[in-house]
Amino acid sequence: MRTFVHLVLFVCAIAVAIGAFLPIVGGIQPSDVALVDLRDGFPTGFTFEQVETQAVVFYRSMTALLLLSAVLLLAAALVGSRGAGWLGVIVGIGTTAVFLWRLNDRAGDFVRDNYDNLFSGRWGLYLAGGGLIVALLALLVPKERSTA
Repeated sequence: MRTFVHLVLFVCAIAVAIGAFLPIVGGIQPSDVALVDLRDGFPTGFTFEQVETQAVVFYRSMTALLLLSAVLLLAAALVGSRGAGWLGVIVGIGTTAVFLWRLNDRAGDFVRDNYDNLFSGRWGLYLAGGGLIVALLALLVPKERSTA
């Protein structure tokens, strides 16, 4: 990989790691979302406020997947492995997309009605999502040609 791609992936890994601990939508943080909720969807009758107040163990929360994505991006930046970078981007974007899809299933009307309040100042979504998108673009940069 090119040198600037390593640097960009390193910065993206830090952004995703920090974004994994900040609110994503409203008061919902990735540590409030269980992996079971991502897999099966939020239970019937679950409100937006109930998602915010869930007590989830760290290793069973969405934070663990976002941190895994950040570690894979960091490994790609340090070692130069495009495979690790792609895996990190897929895990991160997949996790975020599934969360937003499941949240839309359960509280879509609430989110649409309160869009301006719920998405203002959501630094977790901005950092994690932005870092993942920039990492995706960095991985699309062609490899350096060998001069030998």
